Amino acid sequence: MSDHGAPEAPLQVRSIGLDVPGAAALCGFSADFVPGLALLIDEEGEAKTPLLRLLAGEQAPGAGTVRWRGRDVAALPAAERAAQVFWRDPRQEWPEVSPAQWARESSARHPAWNEAAWQEHVQGLGLAEHLHKEMFRLSTGSKRKVLLAAALASGAPLTLVDEPEAALDWASIRYLRGALAGAARRSSETGRVFVVAHYEPVPEVPWGQVVRL
Repeated sequence: MSDHGAPEAPLQVRSIGLDVPGAAALCGFSADFVPGLALLIDEEGEAKTPLLRLLAGEQAPGAGTVRWRGRDVAALPAAERAAQVFWRDPRQEWPEVSPAQWARESSARHPAWNEAAWQEHVQGLGLAEHLHKEMFRLSTGSKRKVLLAAALASGAPLTLVDEPEAALDWASIRYLRGALAGAARRSSETGRVFVVAHYEPVPEVPWGQVVRL
């Protein structure tokens, strides 16, 4: 569990509770997340996704608070929260659209969307040949790549990613780690908070914070 109490932290979690099977590690959990990259390690793999949902404001905690820039993130108007937060559970069913269509929809939700960055990540993750296929035709790994490319390009002030390396080939893992390192370098200028959850440490990335659940 990380230290807490830093007033400048844009994302502040205080003594949360959540009645979800397997999420006992979140009982009383508190942490501050500052601009940069934070890695959540959950070796059991049961608490990290519920925590990301709380951080995204997808649901409210049963106890405690989750505040983004001083405001209850779950209480933000839906359009404002969509503009502030990038989050999508990678296990969630995908709509019947192509990656290119989904990216256009995502760019409309996120004012800081960077189209050049999207194209760069599409190339780096080997997605170019899949852009106009329907999502249900893509492999699990390719769907994950679409999500990762969009997360990186979204420019969302709070960006949340679950199991970034799951189902990826080694070339894509290397590219992703470099892209995350780039996001870390830019965070001092952008003020972006990037929270990544995984079941094991992710090397070769300059994590500003590492929080074990």
